[in-house]
Amino acid sequence: WFGRFALARSAAERMRALASFRPRMAKPVIGLERGLTDPITELNMGQTAEKIGHLFGITRPAADAYALESHQRLAKAQRSGALKGEVIPAVDRDGTVYEHDDGVRPDSSMERLAKLKPAFERPHGRVTAGNSSQITDGASWVILASAAAVRKHKLTPLARLVDSEWSALDPSIMGLGPTLCATALMRRQNLARADIDLWELNEAFAAQVLACLAAWEDEEYCREALGLDGAFGRIERNRLNVDGGAISLGHPVGTSGNRIVLHLVNAMRQRGLKRGIATECIGGGLGGAMLLEAV
Repeated sequence: WFGRFALARSAAERMRALASFRPRMAKPVIGLERGLTDPITELNMGQTAEKIGHLFGITRPAADAYALESHQRLAKAQRSGALKGEVIPAVDRDGTVYEHDDGVRPDSSMERLAKLKPAFERPHGRVTAGNSSQITDGASWVILASAAAVRKHKLTPLARLVDSEWSALDPSIMGLGPTLCATALMRRQNLARADIDLWELNEAFAAQVLACLAAWEDEEYCREALGLDGAFGRIERNRLNVDGGAISLGHPVGTSGNRIVLHLVNAMRQRGLKRGIATECIGGGLGGAMLLEAV
């Protein structure tokens, strides 16, 4: 309607455009909201996080505490220079240099986070703007080369892509996707939980990450959904998203998968570790995982 009105040239055309106006047009639905709403279940991504948070008993304080830790870890990584060479400074039109992303809030607190209202399921929801990923713009790239190409072009590899896996599940619980694909990947490679040095599990929502961790510790879920004999077990927090994640750094949809792979490689190399898994949930009911070995 705005397009037709803007293109109207004569008074008559403008009047016809005005006559077609309807009250509902005063409250438009932004494209991002439509893009982040599943067309099958009609749930937006935040609501799917609420659902799996409810299924696994994730509390609001637990989600807030996870979000706070994400900001603190990212702030520490920025101060220590751990992200230099990975996050490239940006320059605006006036020549101002931005050395790092400014979404990080190291001065946040549980008290401040507790004051935020639920974003999707009021009044008792656990997902808020403070414990969700930030919607950001961004780009990320790596070079993927075969062994033959590495030799031919005398490249110095950072890591080896060992294996990858994709899994599908009910779109309304898409946030549990990482538990399916990562577990299947490890079973195929005959790896135990202790064999994985670091994990990057994309922080779409704090409740979603915590639900995945809880699911891996739930014997019934692991037997029925993952085909295991018992619980997969606990992933230690000192191995998971060690430098923060999308809650503090941002979630540039479309490049987050590449970003967590790149950061996993750098984090392993900085710590002298060997093996890691990068994994994320995907709207529509998918999960992807990649097994990497630092070189």
